[in-house]
Amino acid sequence: MPENTTAGTVIVISSHVVRGSVGNRAAVFALETLGHQVWALPTVVLPWHPGHGRSTRLTFAEADFDAAIDDLTRAPWIGEVKAVLTGYFGNAAQAKSVARLIGALRQDNPDLLYVCDPVMGDLGGLYVPQATAEAIRDHLIPLASLATPNRYELAWMAGAPLDDNTAVMEAALSLGPSRMLVTSAVPMMTGGTGNLYLSGRHALLAEHRLIDNPPNGLGDLLAALFLSRLLSGMDDEKALQLTTASVYEVLARAVKRGSDELTLASDASSLATPMAMVQMRHLLHPAQRRKK
Repeated sequence: MPENTTAGTVIVISSHVVRGSVGNRAAVFALETLGHQVWALPTVVLPWHPGHGRSTRLTFAEADFDAAIDDLTRAPWIGEVKAVLTGYFGNAAQAKSVARLIGALRQDNPDLLYVCDPVMGDLGGLYVPQATAEAIRDHLIPLASLATPNRYELAWMAGAPLDDNTAVMEAALSLGPSRMLVTSAVPMMTGGTGNLYLSGRHALLAEHRLIDNPPNGLGDLLAALFLSRLLSGMDDEKALQLTTASVYEVLARAVKRGSDELTLASDASSLATPMAMVQMRHLLHPAQRRKK
């Protein structure tokens, strides 16, 4: 695919696995496939995703990670950066360091797009230390142009059960980012699952068929693809439809192959030009509901 010279450079900060397509491995591949230059900073390094079994966890001293953030803020090429995407953090101090980076970047570029994927838990609860989850919620979510939690992460951050999409939307508004894309939203389609997008103007639900026991990395992929499409200037509804179609198509193809990982290299065409069908619905925005 030819380079998109207008796409903009993105800093991606998340976990790195040696084998697999999760964390930085998924996000960087997606962004580069869509034409972005990427600066990738790992927060931890693992031989494979913990869901495949125990493995050695390579970590960075907090002071060293903080010093690397300082290096980035002083980099002579920092003016190239149009967006930052963050995912999994190894500890609370890393989240605070990245908050400092976002602040420094916005001094020079107030329009910097910051996407916070608050990777902290799922239906079973938190899988990061509570201090790390609190640091993401308290230091990064308030800075985010867009947050992409799953419903269970949003419920934890908002401190409320989210049993329907009205509650999901109210929780999203309570946390503050001007745009939020919530995965694992409450489906309206039988046997489906959805991504719920809320902005100041839109309340949209993109649904597709639920596939059981999916490989890991779907949230990382979704955040990167949606970020790319927002940077391109695509309108929100089209960006949501295409992003959801891409993720579903990549997932379905990996499962059909019997793979325990997303097979992004084989499915790169699905990132740019997905063919999967997605059911789009306009929901009643909470602001409209209050006017009644």
